[in-house]
Amino acid sequence: MPKTRLNRKILFLLCILVPIVLVFISLFIGRYPLSLAEVIAILKSGFNSAAEGITPIKHAVIWDMRMPRALMALVVGAALSVSGGALQGVFRNPLVDSGLLGVSAGAGFGACLAIILFQNIVFTYIFAFTFGILAVALSYATGKIYKTAPTVTLVLGGVIISAIFTALISFTKYVADPYEQLPAITFWLMGSLARANYFDLAIASIPIAIGIIGIMLIRWRINLLSIGEREARTLGVNTSLCRNIIIACTALATAGAVCISGTIGWIGLVIPHIGRMIVGNDNRILLPLCVAMGGSFLLIVDNICRSLTEGEIPLGVLTALIGGPFYIFLLKKTRGGGGW
Repeated sequence: MPKTRLNRKILFLLCILVPIVLVFISLFIGRYPLSLAEVIAILKSGFNSAAEGITPIKHAVIWDMRMPRALMALVVGAALSVSGGALQGVFRNPLVDSGLLGVSAGAGFGACLAIILFQNIVFTYIFAFTFGILAVALSYATGKIYKTAPTVTLVLGGVIISAIFTALISFTKYVADPYEQLPAITFWLMGSLARANYFDLAIASIPIAIGIIGIMLIRWRINLLSIGEREARTLGVNTSLCRNIIIACTALATAGAVCISGTIGWIGLVIPHIGRMIVGNDNRILLPLCVAMGGSFLLIVDNICRSLTEGEIPLGVLTALIGGPFYIFLLKKTRGGGGW
C-alpha cells in the first residue's frame, strides 16, 4: 500500500477518534467530581436518570450540562474552521477568516438588538442568525457594484458592511441599560457556550450541517478556484456559480455557529493554516481536517475556560490570547506564506 494512502487513512481515523476522545475527557472536567466508573455508568444509562446507583444530580451533570456543551463546541468549532478554510481558498488570501463577509458583525448586531428589545434568548438566536445572513447578502451586493475584479470588491464589501454593523453594535451598547442589558451584550459578544442545551444544538446544527456538507461536496472545485479564476474557467469551471455556492454555504455555517455561541474569533483564521502545515493546500484533504481540528480546538479551549478560574472566561478572550501569538509563530515558521 502506498505510503500516502496509508497516511490518509491514519489521518481519517484520527479525525474521527480525536474528537470522540476529547468529548469523553470533557465529561470529567468540572467542579463536580465524577469517577471513571460513574461516567461510564451514566453513559450506559442513557437519558434514564432513574438508573440504579446513579443520582439525578450526577446524571444531570453529564447529560444536561457537560455533554451538550462538548457537542456544541465541536459543532461550532468545525463550522468556523471549515468556513475560514474554504474562504481562504476561494479568495486566495491567507488573512481571510469565517467572518470575512460581515457575518460575525451582523450576527452581533442582531443579538444586541434582540437583547435590548426582547431580553429573550430565543429572539437572540433568531435575530443573530437573520442579521448574520443579511450582512453577507449586503456584502455580496456591495461587492457586485463593479463587475471587474469581483474577488477584491467582495472583500471590500465585507469590510464595509462589517464596519457598519460594528458601529451599530457600539450604538446599541450606548443606548442599552447599563445594569442589565449592557452586561448581557458584552458577555455575548465575547463568546460563550454556557447556555448549551440539546434544543439549541439541534436547531443550529441544521444550517451548520447544510453549510458544511455543501462545502464538502464541492471542495475539490476550491482547488481550481485557488489557482485563479481565468485558469479555472479554462478548465470549464463556472467560477461565479461555484464561488456563490461556497459563500452561501460558509454564511449558513458561520451564522448558525455565531447565533448560539456569540463572536469567537481566530478559529477560522488559524486552524486552516495549521491544517496546511500538516497536509498542504489540497482542499479535498484540508477541509475535512479543518472540521476535526476546529471542533477539537474549541472543545479544548472551552474546557480551559470553564475550569481555569472560579468564574468562566469568555471563549473569545482565550481564543484571541492563544490565536494571536500562535499566528505570529506561524508567520515566522512559514515566512509569511501560511503554507500557500
